[in-house]
Amino acid sequence: MSELEIFIEAPPTKATLDVIDKGLDVHNAKFSPEHFEEFATALKLPSGEVKGGIYALAWAEMLFIKWLWIDEAHRRGGHGRALMAAAEAEGRRRGCTAVWLDTFEFQARPFYEKLGYDCFATLDYPAGFKRFFMKKAL
Repeated sequence: MSELEIFIEAPPTKATLDVIDKGLDVHNAKFSPEHFEEFATALKLPSGEVKGGIYALAWAEMLFIKWLWIDEAHRRGGHGRALMAAAEAEGRRRGCTAVWLDTFEFQARPFYEKLGYDCFATLDYPAGFKRFFMKKAL
């Protein structure tokens, strides 16, 4: 074995995370597009206060919806559907041909299914719950 040692950092330092991130990016760039674009679609009041939104990443012709949240006082008013439509349109504008996301069973699987998403994988996680991975062609 080499002189390298394993250390646990909890929480990890930004410097350690930056080195790991950069190293992975350099390796991945040999096999896939290096460039990715992140964006948000935000639901705001006239005052500018954010009441919901989506955080998404476009990479290798695929859109990933990382987060979708709407303040409880503003749910069930069509805002989720409108935010998803805006994010999907922005993904298409950025060259994406498909979109994927994940959701827990206590979150919004039926909502995504109404928008045309199909479940392609299920994970028993966290304990006692399921996590669904869903996709849709754009």
